[in-house]
Amino acid sequence: MANTVVVVNDQDQQWLLNCLSATLDPNQEVRSFAETSLNQASLQPGFGAALSKIAASRELQFGLRQLAAVLLKHFIKKHWQEGDQSFEHPVVSSEEKEIIRRLLLSSLDDSHRKICTAISMAVASIAVYDWPEEWPDLLPFLLRLISDLANLNGVHGALRCLALIAGDLDDTMVPKLVPVLFPFLHTIVSSPQTYDKYLRTKALSIIYSCTSMLGVMSGVYKTEMYTLMMPMLKAWMDQFSIILEHPVQPEDPDDWGMKMEVLKCLNQFVQNFPRITESEFMVIVGPMWKTVVSSLRVYIRSSIEGTEDPYEGSYDSDGAEKSLDSFVIQLFEFLLTIVGNAKLVKVISSNIKELVYHTIAFLQMTEQQVHTWSIDANQFVADEDDSTYSCRVSGALLLEEVVSYCGKEGIDAIIDAASKWFDESQQQKAAGSAVWWKMREATLFALTFLSDQLLEAEVSGVTKVRIGNILEQMLTEDIGNGVHQYPFLYARIFSSLAKFASVISNGVLVQFLYAAITTISMDIPPPVKIGACRALSELLPKANKEIIQPQMMGLFSSLIDLLHQASDETLHLLLETLQATIKAGFLSASMEPIITPLILNMWCSHVSDPFISIDAIEVLEAIKYSPGCLHQLTSRTLPYLGPILNKPQQQPDGLVAGSLDLVTMLLKNSPTDVVKAAYDVCFDAVVRIILQSEDHSEMQNATECLAYFISGGKQEVLAWGGDAGFAIRSLLDAASRLLDPDLESSGSLFVGNYILQLILHLPSQMAQHIRDLVAALVRRLQSAEIAGLRSSLLLIFARLVHISAPNVEQFINLLITIPAEGHANSLAYVMSEWTKQQGEILGAYQIKVTTTALALLLSTKHVELTNINVQGHLIKSDAGITTRSKAKKAPDQWTVEPLPAKMFALLADALTEIQEQVLCDDDEQDSDWEDIQEGDVEPDKDLFYLAGATSAGRPTYEHLQAMATAYNENQEDGYEDDILSISDPLNEINLAKYLTDFFINFAQIDKQLFDNLCQYLTHAQQNAIKMVLNC
Repeated sequence: MANTVVVVNDQDQQWLLNCLSATLDPNQEVRSFAETSLNQASLQPGFGAALSKIAASRELQFGLRQLAAVLLKHFIKKHWQEGDQSFEHPVVSSEEKEIIRRLLLSSLDDSHRKICTAISMAVASIAVYDWPEEWPDLLPFLLRLISDLANLNGVHGALRCLALIAGDLDDTMVPKLVPVLFPFLHTIVSSPQTYDKYLRTKALSIIYSCTSMLGVMSGVYKTEMYTLMMPMLKAWMDQFSIILEHPVQPEDPDDWGMKMEVLKCLNQFVQNFPRITESEFMVIVGPMWKTVVSSLRVYIRSSIEGTEDPYEGSYDSDGAEKSLDSFVIQLFEFLLTIVGNAKLVKVISSNIKELVYHTIAFLQMTEQQVHTWSIDANQFVADEDDSTYSCRVSGALLLEEVVSYCGKEGIDAIIDAASKWFDESQQQKAAGSAVWWKMREATLFALTFLSDQLLEAEVSGVTKVRIGNILEQMLTEDIGNGVHQYPFLYARIFSSLAKFASVISNGVLVQFLYAAITTISMDIPPPVKIGACRALSELLPKANKEIIQPQMMGLFSSLIDLLHQASDETLHLLLETLQATIKAGFLSASMEPIITPLILNMWCSHVSDPFISIDAIEVLEAIKYSPGCLHQLTSRTLPYLGPILNKPQQQPDGLVAGSLDLVTMLLKNSPTDVVKAAYDVCFDAVVRIILQSEDHSEMQNATECLAYFISGGKQEVLAWGGDAGFAIRSLLDAASRLLDPDLESSGSLFVGNYILQLILHLPSQMAQHIRDLVAALVRRLQSAEIAGLRSSLLLIFARLVHISAPNVEQFINLLITIPAEGHANSLAYVMSEWTKQQGEILGAYQIKVTTTALALLLSTKHVELTNINVQGHLIKSDAGITTRSKAKKAPDQWTVEPLPAKMFALLADALTEIQEQVLCDDDEQDSDWEDIQEGDVEPDKDLFYLAGATSAGRPTYEHLQAMATAYNENQEDGYEDDILSISDPLNEINLAKYLTDFFINFAQIDKQLFDNLCQYLTHAQQNAIKMVLNC
């Protein structure tokens, strides 16, 4: 096959050659004309075959052939398969397809690897559509090619092609392919005397792709996959062991690449087939440890002590990265998998100390990092803040896994290794090493990365070693070293101190706090100032104000000077430091006139940067809550914002939306006189923005701002403008625009909160508009495309249910009389959406209101509820893995249930989740079932009728107390609308008690209906209800 020659000599082919050559012409007009001509020619029969002939013609120029192959790949994606997402007419004829397939296969043994790669990509593109049904001879051909020892170019082409195809195989193809293909691949991998490292690496990459798919399938076809893999496992583990046995070689990227593929395969074996690899795992433990030790030697010599990794950023002909860094990261990935495996970690448990010791050495800063961060402080801040993925971060994650899975042994190993490296770095320093500080910095980096776990271990008594004592020794030892010589060590000292402040003695803290304050004002390398800022952010809130106060004026002055010079990355850090300083209570009212104008100007100039603008607003918010600063800040800020909001069309992008954010910040938790001052300057402008703007960010922020005006001003809002009628009409006009069903969902996103404030704080004015409001809510709900918007609208319906209590039937009747497109009435539509969405609703307040509203609706036993059927539960498929093609042919199917049964099940789900919190200590802080802080409000007796926080006469149950504790333990909900929802009396509901009372009362009042609804419940739901009934 290597001697196959395709002659290109007819007139059309020559035209195509000339056209391809013209696309490479330096003249832009010539190139454009040629590209247009090619696009037109691609619509003619035979174009794909003509490209294939050129790609296959080995006597032609390399560049033209490669270009033809690339164009052919795009041609195949557009014209090969009718019905495909990227298909464009016309479709390639069957005869032309056969020619293209034949020519491509004949070119897979091309000596030019880039040509071979391009041809392989075209073959793989066709295989997606044609193999195996339309192209049954593809796999036999490729297998013959990879077994032909006389044609190593063909082996390369076949492997490259199989590697591409393997990435697109599904669960029907892989089990058929693996038994046939893997023996051929094993022959290649185990024959270094015949096949070079590149070919062996490519074979390993196919093993990896196939094993990945087998791992996915093992979740469904567990027994079948284990049976398939068992006969091959020992041979592969032995081969992996042989490859890893040889030490990692410096300046040999092919060796790194092959070992990296071995590690990737091992990772898949351990993750997906843990039971069958466990018995064979011991064979690779020794070789793997040799790989760790030898790679560290190479890494230190090449990257840490050397100027750079000479192969960093380089790739092979197939686009695979060749750097030593990527190899070490893969090594850590595999070690992470081992440590995270409860059985395999026992195998290496005796070597945990050595593993931790070597891993910390990998965390040293490379010379490339030192160079980059020294000349670019922004990059240093960005890499530190974002934990940019690298050997350093990957190794730290491995240490974190060691601590998590090895407990006390892991903690002791970390502390022991840190102490050893501290001593060794001392010896290096004494010996005159220029890089002694790198090991010290890496040790501090490791300890800082693990600070939470180390501190918890000390508090809980897991370890008797005092981490504070060790750190004090390190920190005080290094603080005397030259700040200009070792800026990154100084930076790490400050950030380490910030993380471990709780276990550092007060004297040392004060010493370093003074040092950080002094550092901010000195002419020293930026990394040191960055570390000092991090330390100040952590230490100032806990500092003795009387001792530190004399230094504050100088600190504010230094921070202000730095703000004037800061670039975007460092600006973020400086604003955080300034905010922490102000929040700590060090800002006096006399400083406000100096800082506020600076921050306002900074906010204005960076308003298009969401991170910096938010930081600036948070600094202003910290000023707002500083004693004596609120009214000064308000009087200084409003004149700044008024002209912007009153002439929004004349402002640069983002300034209007940002200004609305700033007004909202001023309104939150502010006294009425501040809300009134903002009203006088901004209220009319905010309403106009909602009515006239087409910018969704402006509309969202204006909606939120208007909600806070109502929440803060309540009924007084209507009187402030002098015309209450005009004020309520303005508010309703804004609601009408936001509820317009033709408005894009993004523009209406915060309308739910706004409507909620209207009905809570202006109930008498809204009462006469309830029917129109409900109709508008239904129309908006039907056109809503964002789940968050749908949830917020359903919350309004739930709140209206509560308002209608005790006459909830009247609200049901109202919904029945309002039409809903495509449904019998609005009740049928709203309840179908509500029951589908209830499980997705987030926030303790939202869950309380919607859950208790469902209970109120169900308690009515309204006859119309029984006439409605809604979506039940998902019908599980037994067809194996759901691929995209299967999903198209067989979309998800759901049962249909009577509405009362679905509502009953949702209430049981709510009870179940609360009960689970009692059993899941670790999940309490992250759950949406945490209560939110209660405000100092008087409950409205009318609104609170059936949803009372307590129920007189009900006995106290031990399990109920535990449920309430789980629900109420954390008082922070974390949602942006806390301040708006906190004033709602329904926020005081004890949901655990409410649901318990509901189920007990329901069972007593209508036992027959109760038993009937229980038949629709799962065992878990039934058990949850039984638990409260049996108390």
